[in-house]
Amino acid sequence: MWRSFQALGDIAFAYSYSVILIEIQDTIKAPPSEAKTMKKATVLSIAVTTTFYMLCGCMGYAAFGDFAPGNLLTGFGFYNPFWLLDIANAAIVVHLVGAYQVFCQPIFAFVEKWAAQRWPESKLITKEFQVPVPGLPSFKLNLFRLVWRTKFVMLTTIISMLLPFFNDVVGLLGALGFWPLTVYFPVEMYIAQKQIPKWSTRWICLQILSIACLVISLVAAAGSIAGVMLDLKVYRPFKTSY
Repeated sequence: MWRSFQALGDIAFAYSYSVILIEIQDTIKAPPSEAKTMKKATVLSIAVTTTFYMLCGCMGYAAFGDFAPGNLLTGFGFYNPFWLLDIANAAIVVHLVGAYQVFCQPIFAFVEKWAAQRWPESKLITKEFQVPVPGLPSFKLNLFRLVWRTKFVMLTTIISMLLPFFNDVVGLLGALGFWPLTVYFPVEMYIAQKQIPKWSTRWICLQILSIACLVISLVAAAGSIAGVMLDLKVYRPFKTSY
């Protein structure tokens, strides 16, 4: 039961693309409208990722049942063909480096803006140094930005190495971010934009959708937390296998 709940969190984590999609659309020039520009790319990307995840999930469960590992490539203890695993790992690195930047930029901007407002006369925080780069425009360097972002990356890296529970953590993150970011706020903004009257049929259906997704998020979070608690019983720091 707990693993089924955790699986809901893993599925919900895939919907976090919607937050990145808004960021991408915000950078596209108009006209034509962003919706028209991104329509084909959105449909194609959703179709490909949905097909891929469904094939992995359904074929893995059909072949191995409850014993299907979280990592289908290395979860069985076999590391051949090595070239296929190297390509897969390289693709993961490229994917996560880009996603890390997109998700962390709002955090970086918030902290740096708050620090500049809190200590406006501090040269460490506000002063920009021009660093010449041969053949390219000069690079602006801020010491506070360099130190703060470096420490943030180091801290998150250490935490991820301390907690090598990939599926459980992904499920928990998916559960925490799914309902508020992917369902609640978009639904409320849609209601406000379209001026949908309260207690109308459409308003009731949207609220039912929001409540159902909230229940899924709570159930997925409970399953992921239970999975982490079970993993901690056989946990060894800085080990990817336990």
